[in-house]
Order: sequence, then structure tokens, then C-alpha cells
Amino acid sequence: MDEELRVVTERLRAEAAASGVPDALAAHDRLAATGDRDELAAVLTEPGHPLWARELAAFRLGTAGDRRAFESLVLLLNHRDPPRCAAAARALARLGDPRTARAAAALATNELRVAYALQPVRLLVELRAPEAVPALITTLERRLRPYDPHRRVALACVEGLGALGDDRAGPVLNDALAHPALAEAAVRALARIPGQR
Repeated sequence: MDEELRVVTERLRAEAAASGVPDALAAHDRLAATGDRDELAAVLTEPGHPLWARELAAFRLGTAGDRRAFESLVLLLNHRDPPRCAAAARALARLGDPRTARAAAALATNELRVAYALQPVRLLVELRAPEAVPALITTLERRLRPYDPHRRVALACVEGLGALGDDRAGPVLNDALAHPALAEAAVRALARIPGQR
């Protein structure tokens, strides 16, 4: 976790520096160093804090298991900026909040936000929650339509269903065999599901 925190902190420090706001670097360094969870939680609820500050506070709280970060991390999980999504997924995986899998499943299956579904899909696989297999099946079925542009999401679903090894995924993985970009991964995924070899 120390390396993940370092990467997030450095990225957000660069954002703070680029903001041109006076004292932004000092504010960043204070948030990165504080051990006061209440101070971090206040950043998430008080108005006027920039996005980089909210992300840093949410990431630190989430990885410490403080559930006050949940709502902010879910919003970041569905952000258009991939590094923010990835950091939020890592923090949510460690948060231990029972609402996480349901929120990730809702984001993964939201067709209006499918371009940002990669990290929610990966998070569902990591959590291995009951919501994971139905959500991945639904998302993959939609990605098998002709000319669907979201191949990375489809591939993550195929790989995730293989990792989860649930026989309910057999039909959709067999359908994925007809798609050249997914066929090799689908063969591997089916090989991991009992009775599908």
C-alpha cells in the first residue's frame, strides 16, 4: 500500500502544483502527512476543496478502512480520468464497506457510463461478491453487439468471469468465442469453469 499511496500522492501533488492556487502545495503536503482522520473527512464534506484534495482525502481514508470515504470513492470510481478510477478501485477494495459490490455492479452495468466501466468490472472481480457474476454477464452480453466500441470492458468481463469460475458464465463466454478480439480470452476463461472445458 505504501507504493500505491506514493503514486497517488505524487500525481495529486503535481495537480496541486499545476493549479496555480497559492498555498496549494502546502495544503497537499498537509493532507498527505496528517494522521487526523477527522481532518481528512472534513475535506470530503466542506465546500470549496479542489478535486485533488478530495481524492487524496478519500484515498487515505479508504485505504485506512474509514467508511466516511465511501461516497467520494464511488464517485471517483466512475470518473472520466482513468488514474482516478484506478486509485478509487484500489481504495474501495480495501475499505471493507458492504455497499461496495452493489455500487460497483451498478456502475459496471450502467450503459450511459460504460466507457468508464473498466475499473468497476475489475473491482467486482477482486471483491468476488455475489453481485459480480450477474453484473459481468450483463455487461459482457451488451458488449457482444455488433460494432461495440468498448472492447477493453468486454475483455475485462471475459477475464473476470474466468477468474470467478462460475458456471453461469458459460453461455455468454461461448457467445464471446465468435468475437475475434475476445476469442482467445474466452477459451482461457471457459477452461477455468468446471464442466465447460
